[in-house]
Amino acid sequence: MLSTRDLRRQIRSVSGTTQITKAMQMVAASKMRKAQQAALAGRPFARLLYRIQRKATTQAVDFNHPLLEVRQIRKRAVILIGADKGLCGALNSNVFRLATQFDIQSTVFITAGRKAAQFVARSGRQLVAEFAYADTPRFPEARAIAAFARDLFLKREVDQVQVVATRFVNTLTQQPVSIEFLPVGEIKGLTLEGAESEAEVAAHVTEFLFEPGPEAFLAYLLSHYLDIYLYQVLLNAKASEHSARMVSMKNATDSADGLIKDLTLEYNKLRQGNITKELLDIAGGQAESG
Repeated sequence: MLSTRDLRRQIRSVSGTTQITKAMQMVAASKMRKAQQAALAGRPFARLLYRIQRKATTQAVDFNHPLLEVRQIRKRAVILIGADKGLCGALNSNVFRLATQFDIQSTVFITAGRKAAQFVARSGRQLVAEFAYADTPRFPEARAIAAFARDLFLKREVDQVQVVATRFVNTLTQQPVSIEFLPVGEIKGLTLEGAESEAEVAAHVTEFLFEPGPEAFLAYLLSHYLDIYLYQVLLNAKASEHSARMVSMKNATDSADGLIKDLTLEYNKLRQGNITKELLDIAGGQAESG
């Protein structure tokens, strides 16, 4: 049975842990708000760009581009986007579980985030490039990752590129997704709110006039489309990371507060029992002396 001294020591220890988790919760909450705003603000433009890409690539006449080429998949690249740190619940493990569906022999990995690179190395998968991205993702960071994946595809070192990351839904929900990156085409691994279906795109037959010409315009569009696509993925991943960490730290703080209450109650009960025992001993001694 624990003594009052042991209980006091435990209460002090848990109180110190609670102060740390509260501080981490406040930091994560501050970063979370900024990251969520950035992720949500870019979605209307991303949907518009995707709609332009589908209309342009499906209705353009006599246009071929290497980024649109669908090939038999012998080798695949996966852009795996994880967090830089832990303490964010099951966020990383859910994403990594999705990444394990790809054949280890025919898949190479491009990672963003330290945890993603550590997972690939630990699981014996082939890592061809490792990138870092900041707490506030910057467009040049996304452009560098997209350019590396694009070069692999154009050089025919891989026949397909997938993105495995986390889509931000809300503060409590983050969805791991595996979505198509290259060749450029329909995104099937994710439902885009407000985006037209392929049937709706095909039904709206519109004649386009491109200046200076369809080849120059669509080549420019495809390159920038991939950069912005990946930038939006990074924004969603970072919003998901900060949201999951804030919720995780809040749960840890609540658990620690509950433990402190239980330990304090036990301490008070034990202290009261000791006081009662001492009073009974005093009363008994006085009775014997009388």
